[in-house]
Amino acid sequence: MTAETKHREVNFDGLVGPTHNYGGLALGNVASMTHEGSVSNPALAALEGLKKMRFVHGLGVGQAVLPPHDRPSLRTLRRLGFSGTDEQIVTAAAAQSEILLRLVSSAAAMWTANAATVAPSCDTSDEKLHVTPANLTAMFHRSIEADVTEKVLRAIFADPARFTVHRPLPGGLPFADEGAANHTRLRSGDERAVHLFAWGRSSFGEAPAPRRFPARQAREASEAVARLHRLDQGHVLFAQQHPDGIDAGAFHTDVLAVGTDSFFMLHELAFLDGAAVVDALKAKVPHLSAEVATRRELPVEDAVQSYAFNSQLLSPGDGSLVILAPSESAENPRARAFLERVLAGDNPVERVEYLDLRQSMHNGGGPACLRLRVPLGEAEVGALGARVVFSPELDQELTNWVERHYRDRLVPGDLRDPKLARETFAALDELTRILALGSVYDFQS
Repeated sequence: MTAETKHREVNFDGLVGPTHNYGGLALGNVASMTHEGSVSNPALAALEGLKKMRFVHGLGVGQAVLPPHDRPSLRTLRRLGFSGTDEQIVTAAAAQSEILLRLVSSAAAMWTANAATVAPSCDTSDEKLHVTPANLTAMFHRSIEADVTEKVLRAIFADPARFTVHRPLPGGLPFADEGAANHTRLRSGDERAVHLFAWGRSSFGEAPAPRRFPARQAREASEAVARLHRLDQGHVLFAQQHPDGIDAGAFHTDVLAVGTDSFFMLHELAFLDGAAVVDALKAKVPHLSAEVATRRELPVEDAVQSYAFNSQLLSPGDGSLVILAPSESAENPRARAFLERVLAGDNPVERVEYLDLRQSMHNGGGPACLRLRVPLGEAEVGALGARVVFSPELDQELTNWVERHYRDRLVPGDLRDPKLARETFAALDELTRILALGSVYDFQS
């Protein structure tokens, strides 16, 4: 591998949007359901996210940013038959259904682990980076994200000689795709990486199913993404999420499992046959360190409440790993004991850091939900088509931007205010200039 092709991971974090609210829209997401109707603080949520980016950047780990989506989605409301001025559309939708207005105003696109699935150029047969935006068809409020996500990714990964941005998979439940929240890339040294795709149900086959909450990811979607990304099928594994884990609130795999390089940390209810998954990975990833929490050590309810497995695994570049966990993991005695046990184990983890991300956590998204991992070569970083790579200068501009435009209090009922939509669009119009993205929103065309 030449110096030009040597890759490092860049974390693309989603900026929390101005309509950040607790709408309780995500069936199976325990935190989202629990905090429905609570008062949110969009400004604090966005600043918490920037604080995390600042911390990651300070470690010397690659960091970049993705913009919020335009909310409320007036394009969606127009497709549903609402017409008139922007203000008239918001008012008419609010009169029709408060739930509908919540659905089109969700700021869930901030969780960019669901934005897409990525395969770096060092893993693909055509030596290009491949990105497939997730269709997110399992949940209506997230399915409306795919078009804007694709536009944003095409603006950033614009060089066709280096990057291929695919269309989202065709819609409908048979190919429901939830993005990188169900994907893990593992490798040892310079050996070829292994891609683990997790799935919750099979559209065209038989598989055990959860009884309480829906399984979102289709196996057939994972298989399609692996084909599109031109991955060596000998270095791809497909594993079913444990139905009991889904029923406990692990709607995505990254609620109960996280891995990078030659380290994998998981709960025994992450996969239907977790021991077999670990054995299969060890056969393909030499020197893999796997830390497994049993139900006795860490009850699944504590794992879901604390989001210990939704931590970020960060590689400062010296061969060690830093676990960036939410503060809820420090406050849960069993979750903290598990992470301390991992820290003391024979593995690359040398530090555990805890960060307050309560605004996101109350809606069901921890540190790992807020970022999309993109391994990039140095020349590929230089070829990015927008100003999204994190820097102290960009950090200050974004902080000032949030403080100018965001409200510090929001309840779902406030979404009825047409002024909020106008405030949001003005803010996003300015943001696209800061990030040099061009026109990616419908209201800009």
